[in-house]
Amino acid sequence: MARILLIPGFWLGAWAWDEVADDLRSRGNEVLALTLPGLDPADDDRLQATLEMQAQAILDAVAPTETAVLVSHSGGAAPAYLATDIATERFSRAIYVDTAPLPNGFILNSALDDAVRELALPDWDQMQADGASITGLDDAMLARFRERAVSEPAGVAARPLQLSDSAARLAIPTTVICNSITADLVKQLRDAAQEPLFSELARIDAEYIDLPTGHWPMWSKHKELADLIDTVANR
Repeated sequence: MARILLIPGFWLGAWAWDEVADDLRSRGNEVLALTLPGLDPADDDRLQATLEMQAQAILDAVAPTETAVLVSHSGGAAPAYLATDIATERFSRAIYVDTAPLPNGFILNSALDDAVRELALPDWDQMQADGASITGLDDAMLARFRERAVSEPAGVAARPLQLSDSAARLAIPTTVICNSITADLVKQLRDAAQEPLFSELARIDAEYIDLPTGHWPMWSKHKELADLIDTVANR
């Protein structure tokens, strides 16, 4: 069975993966979900967090003598991909959930002003206008999301991703699970080279799998998502 590391996206802690993690463990996998630096509401210094600190937290969760399947969702792809760049040998596979490995220099939210220290969870209308579909989330799910969301530190949301020149990370077997945008459209955007979010995929021989739902499949289709992760991780 696989050793699986689950990385949540913006505003989320390890709790966001609870249902998926339980399912994966029931299948015999060793699973660890992380709350990244900056997303623990009890941490008084959390607004000092950076992408580099988050990547280091991911690396700290994998012993140098071990390997893990790294699963990241949404904005969690930035520190996850950075971790694979720093210590490629620790990751046997990378799985991106409604996201993609991001290119060098990519800024997750370039609209933040220098004076703004954190990015709060937007309202649902703004979220969907920004392309993050809430399809499949009922009122209880949305209420839990709103209640438990933690604002994203500017050092994570508004600073460029800094990758090395090494091509080693590109060889990690990679799977992209496509939810709010189809696999065919992701490939079209990748090949057109017009959408920075998907430009790094042009350098990677990735696998693309459709799981139609909104941007948070760990809640809207957690059983189906766990099944896909388990299947891919244990090939």
